[in-house]
Amino acid sequence: MEPEPILSEDDEQPEPEAPKQEAVNPEAWQRVQLARHPKRPHTLDYIERLFTDFQEIHGDRLYGDDPAIVCGSAFFVGRPIMIVGEQKGLDTNQKLRPNFGMPKPEGYRKAIRVMQLASKFGRPIITFLDTPGAYPGIDAEERGQAEAIAKNLREMSRLESPVICVCIGEGGSGGALALGVGNQVYLLENAVYSVISPESCAAIIYRDASRAEEAAAALKLTAPDLLQLGLIDGIIPEPPEGAHADPDGAAAFLRDALRGALDQLGALSPEELVEQRYVKFREMGNFFL
Repeated sequence: MEPEPILSEDDEQPEPEAPKQEAVNPEAWQRVQLARHPKRPHTLDYIERLFTDFQEIHGDRLYGDDPAIVCGSAFFVGRPIMIVGEQKGLDTNQKLRPNFGMPKPEGYRKAIRVMQLASKFGRPIITFLDTPGAYPGIDAEERGQAEAIAKNLREMSRLESPVICVCIGEGGSGGALALGVGNQVYLLENAVYSVISPESCAAIIYRDASRAEEAAAALKLTAPDLLQLGLIDGIIPEPPEGAHADPDGAAAFLRDALRGALDQLGALSPEELVEQRYVKFREMGNFFL
């Protein structure tokens, strides 16, 4: 056996090969970009197109109002309902006021106050999910951000009215799930719904935020992935180029889906609605049925 050559400091050292990244399907990342499109319609845009006589409700009766969550009563095809939705805004000025769609505790407390009011009077509840996540600031933590989200999850599971949740854009982590405990949960075709953003996931798992595209594919955050996993009940189509290209067309698709869901859930009693919602979420992630 020949001895290995001894290399001096002047000799060139071979550089270790960087780990190869597996090829990923770019579709997930494309959906993320469409979900974040600056012209994509938000909650107030759909309220304007789908509902009549919308009367907004403000405040949580504890601290104040949060414009990142819009709540109120309205009529949908002549039927009285309650609406709760996260609002991002279209331009920079509109986005600053609601913290770019990231709710604070008072927003979640306002939301559950409105939903419990709906349950008291037997009104169906429609929620629109569209946030990168709950607001992470110190002031939100001081006022009990985690407790507010946890309380919403508990109280939404007990509501005796039909609850229909629609992710219309970015459904980020507990910030979206706090409004997402519904009897039926839908995603618009180009919306995404995930426990974490692709950038944050890549930074944690791969130690490299630039691998967000790879993380997006691994997270299974697109509507087809979530439907296959049994985490949502259906996919609402969008116009060919996306909801931002034809908001009226997107609203028409959403109207049909909401009408069908309300008709289906209207046949259930309050007790059946609570039980159906409970069983639905208990089965998520259970692979031993």
